[in-house]
Formats: sequence, C-alpha cells, structure tokens
Amino acid sequence: MSTLPPFDYSPMPYEGPTPDEVLALRKEFLNPAIFHYYKKPLMIVEGKGQYLFDETGRRYLDGFGGIVTVSVGHCHPEVIEAARVQNETIQHTTTIYLNPGIALYAKELAAKMPGDLKVCYFVNSGSEANDLAVLMARAYTGNYDLVALRNAYHGGSPGTMALTSHHTWKFNVPHSFGVQHARMPDLYRGPFGADDPEAGIKYAADVAETIQFATSGKIAAFIAESIQGVGGSVVFPDGYLKHAYEHAKAAGGLCIADEVQAGFGRTGTHYWGFETQGVMPDIVTMAKGIGNGCPLAAVVTTPEIARSLASRIHFNTFGGNPVSCAQGRAVLRVIEKEGLQANCLELGAYLTEGFERLAEKHSLIGQVRGKGLMLGVELVKDRSTKEPARDECAFVFERCKELGLLIGKGGLWGNTLRIKPPMCIHRADADFLLSVVDEALGGV
Repeated sequence: MSTLPPFDYSPMPYEGPTPDEVLALRKEFLNPAIFHYYKKPLMIVEGKGQYLFDETGRRYLDGFGGIVTVSVGHCHPEVIEAARVQNETIQHTTTIYLNPGIALYAKELAAKMPGDLKVCYFVNSGSEANDLAVLMARAYTGNYDLVALRNAYHGGSPGTMALTSHHTWKFNVPHSFGVQHARMPDLYRGPFGADDPEAGIKYAADVAETIQFATSGKIAAFIAESIQGVGGSVVFPDGYLKHAYEHAKAAGGLCIADEVQAGFGRTGTHYWGFETQGVMPDIVTMAKGIGNGCPLAAVVTTPEIARSLASRIHFNTFGGNPVSCAQGRAVLRVIEKEGLQANCLELGAYLTEGFERLAEKHSLIGQVRGKGLMLGVELVKDRSTKEPARDECAFVFERCKELGLLIGKGGLWGNTLRIKPPMCIHRADADFLLSVVDEALGGV
C-alpha cells in the first residue's frame, strides 16, 4: 500500500455537518447541474500546501490543483497574508476610483508578457475573460466569425459555450452562430502522427479550409488553448500555432491564446504556454492559477487593440477588486521566490518518465503526454485500435482516491487521467503519485 510522504501539520478539528448532511443540503438547495466527483462524494474541509483534508482529518495529495486553480499551494501563507492585510484596509472599490492595487498589479503582470502585450483588463473568471477577448476582437476587426478547435473548452457562459466543442460541456446556445470549429491537432488520434514532421502544417491547413468554406472569408479571431486542458492535456505538434495564426491573420483575424490552465510557469520550459509554440498572440486570457483560488482573471492585449473598447463604456463591478489584486500580486511573487516554474520543469519530467515506465508495465496506457505539471495519461482497451478505456479510467480514478490521491479525468471519451497538481509538489509526492497510479492500474 502506497504511503503519503511525512507532513508536519495537523488539520483543525472539524465540527460541522456530516458529508451526508451536506449532500442532502446540496440536493435540496443547489441546482442539480452541480455535479460531484466520485461514487461516494468526498468532502474537503481544509487545505495546506499540496495536500487536502477531509472532515475526518484524512490527508490526500492534491494531484489536480482544484482543477488547475491552486498554483502555489493551498492557503499559502504569503497569499493569505496579502489578502488579510487588504481585507482590513479596503475590500471593495470599483475602477471608477483610483486604487494602487490594480495599477501596480497590471504593471507587474504586464512585465511577465512578451512583446507589446502590455495592457490588462481584469475580470472574475476564465469565461468572462474569453467573452471579453471575443468582444475585443470583433470590435477591433469589424468582423464577426470565429474559429475555435474541436475538443476545446473555453468556459461556461453562453458565449464561451459557443467556442467550446467538447460535447459534455456544451448546451444548445444561440451564440454558436458565427463560430466554426477546426480539426483538433491530435498527434495520437488524428490522421497525422508524431512521426510526421509536417503534422503541424497539415493540421493548421484545416484552419485555412474552415475559414475558406465555413465563414465569410473574414474572421474576428482564432482562439485556442495553448494545451487543451479539459480535452485531455492535448499538446499540439510543433509549428501548429505558428501556421494556424498565419491563416487567421490572412483572413483579417486576431489570435487569442487561452492560458487559463497552461499559464504562469506550469509548462516548466516557459512562463506562458503559447511560448512553447514560438508564437505571439494578439490577446491572451488567463484565470484559475492567476490568483491561487480567488475569483480573478485577466485579458492582456496590445495598446492598439485595447483602444477598440474605448468607443463605449465597458465596466466590471468586481474585476480588479483590491483583495483579488493583492492575491494576484502575491502569487507572482511566490512563483518567482520559490522557483515554481523550475519545479514544474523538473518534476514534470520526472513524472513523465515515471508514467512512461508504467506504460511498459500496463498495456492500458495508450499515451503519456503534456508539458511540465500539465500531464495526461490516456487509457485504451487496445493499443492497436485505441479503443477508449472509459470504464477502466473511471475505476483507476476512484481507486486513486481510495489510496489517498486526487486527480482529474477528461478527454473526449472521459478516458484520460489528468495530472495537474499544485506547482509546489516535492519529489516524494511525485513518487507517491506514481506508486498510487501503478497500484490502481494493476487493480483493473
């Protein structure tokens, strides 16, 4: 049986309602669309660093970072202290007044961006950020049509559901008018594999064809995650975004990089996921790990494109509020001070090598992919047919929880284990994670 690494911390005693009582309250008072993981729902009442605790005090390794949201660790003391100080000073003031927090944070965030990406607009979620990016692109170009990717996930608002092509998360929304989806550049399941040096060019050609045959020929934007997150940690072939961006720009469009999951050093090699493809987007959206769990997101673009919004009043009541900005600034500091990007690179490589060794042992593993601490392990019933092992993935997912490891699952068929822990994990945590997945796979 795998054992969690030692951790010198005792959770606070829990005296609240039981999990059954909480579940009953959810069923009575919360919308039934709110789902929960696991056959027997897990109740989390405390977090510290890379670990979570249930109501009994049992500790779990968080291998999913609250859906890639906890970047520097649960309840990081510097982030908590920054929020505490700000809460005791002023909790809320909108952008109709001056406040130093939002201005200083914008300067510090812009300093992390390459090129002319220097103008920030703060909102509350990734959905809002992507909605605003689309609005900005349409206002700037005067065009309406959009091109996104199949298997993409860009948010839960009606507008971002239109961009989303992952069937699990998509309602029949009228905003889908004007949105077209190009082929997913999947080296594992697509027609062009890793053995094709021109795979990136060939997949990008479908963006050009989509523009030519499914739009007016002019587009407002092409939007893509730098690495598909919900879609199963799909990494694009080299050169894909470069050529896709060229096709979009030839059609008058802007290029939007969705960094909601891949940003802030998680890939290890680069601070932003789009940098791994050697491209310069026109607009970048970010959320989740930006604030280590607080409602914070941002759109960063060039001064020229940003001016397109100045023709009307655009306002967000809570976007860039002082408390969220204080947390965002603290996250930037902690990533730098603790060398978390380098940690992602080192432990991401260590985990990747570990999963590849497991693939030699377990034929259920069809592909190991990802960058840094944004990894996916796709499970298949047969490596030759690549039939998705959806039920087996669900078993492994449940078994990992029983053994003390919380991970995610995703992909088009729900057959990919998603490994995206807080960026502060240690080598001993990685060893525990690998041993648990090994044991869970062995029990299928």
